[in-house]
Amino acid sequence: MQSELLKIAEAIVSQTVAGEQVEVVAVHGTETDIRVYQGEIESFTAAESQGVGIRVVQDGRQGMAYAGSFDTNVLNETLEEARDNASFGTPDEFQGIAEPDGVESVSLELLDSSLADFANEDKIALAIELESSILQSDPRIIGVESTDYVDSITTSAIVTSTGIHRANQEGGCYVAASSLASDGTDTQTGFGYSVGRSPTQLDVAKASSDATEKATRLLGAKKAESGRMTVILDPYVTAQFLGIIGSTLSGEALLKGRSLFADREGDQVAPNFLTLIDDPTDVDAFTATEADGEGLASRRNTLIDKGALRGFLHNSYTARALGASSTGSAVRSYNSSPGAGPLALMLTPGVHSQPELIAQVGEGMLIQGVAGLHSGVNPVSGDFSAGAEGLMIRQGDLAEPVREVTVASTLQRMLLDIQNIGNDLERLPMKSSGVSIVVNDIMVSGV
Repeated sequence: MQSELLKIAEAIVSQTVAGEQVEVVAVHGTETDIRVYQGEIESFTAAESQGVGIRVVQDGRQGMAYAGSFDTNVLNETLEEARDNASFGTPDEFQGIAEPDGVESVSLELLDSSLADFANEDKIALAIELESSILQSDPRIIGVESTDYVDSITTSAIVTSTGIHRANQEGGCYVAASSLASDGTDTQTGFGYSVGRSPTQLDVAKASSDATEKATRLLGAKKAESGRMTVILDPYVTAQFLGIIGSTLSGEALLKGRSLFADREGDQVAPNFLTLIDDPTDVDAFTATEADGEGLASRRNTLIDKGALRGFLHNSYTARALGASSTGSAVRSYNSSPGAGPLALMLTPGVHSQPELIAQVGEGMLIQGVAGLHSGVNPVSGDFSAGAEGLMIRQGDLAEPVREVTVASTLQRMLLDIQNIGNDLERLPMKSSGVSIVVNDIMVSGV
């Protein structure tokens, strides 16, 4: 499939005429999405998709067109449509197709052959096994709202008239479940998951245990007393915050005036033990990749180094516009022009487990879930307010569960107030990995 996609892209790029640049992205993907309920299939989707996106730049004017077909006649028409769209584009001196920058690709094994060979009945069985495991885990578990098995395999190729010529294959899978627990007077939900490159890497026992524990330990939860306190963010919650912080550290956010870190390179924005990296060359990251959305080699980018802001994530456009260099951070689908943003964020882990962090904090709150975070964050000011649930920490141990509380601060303040980072790095089915972090002086509003 890689050679086929390259040939399709090459045929279109070969039609480049004087005065224009052409970029072709060709993609083929398969995806399975299975949901089971009470031991039976609730939904089953096995989809195959393909498409070609063509971008043309003429005299600083960009035109984009795409097709969901590999038919030669259709693609020739799509090329002409992209050229026509370019003729109506607004001139932009920084617009252009990416050019090779000399950074060598890191060879990554991102597709396990066993994933493609894994039979559908075995995928179904894996989801049923997870549901059954949760139902048998604790007498307070009264049901499982949903249990999913999801996998995908993507093959892509990108060829440009500027000299980029690349094809990649990537694959991954995960299981996830949402459990329901009751003590007769209260009902709570929990969530568990496991990710991997192949089904053999999926840990059903861990996903089951997490889903059970996170539901049962919230039974009887009430509102917490309001006040400023030290909180510990569970890895899944940390990953959600990192996703927001990462989006503000892009050249695109800078150009749009939507980065709270504008003009702060070199400033100390976090404690000196904190390092934030975007590393799509880390094969263990769920979103690892050999190349960015423009076909440039992926690379490890340090955004915050020992607390100091080191830089931003750029694609070729934001790099030209801001006088920087591309960091191999173009993000896009085949039917869109490239944006800029993180590909695989993570904090460098610390040395303490979450139980050790809880003991060290002594008094505070463990936040295991947040709601409304993305809508509750102002990316310019950094102010955020989100609903939260978790458990109070009393005398170094987990105590009573709490819910319907609101946590508020600013992203800038939160980064500076991080007191510790755990060693419990978790890979998640998203562009951020999670780890427990301790944050001082967070406003918690309850009763």
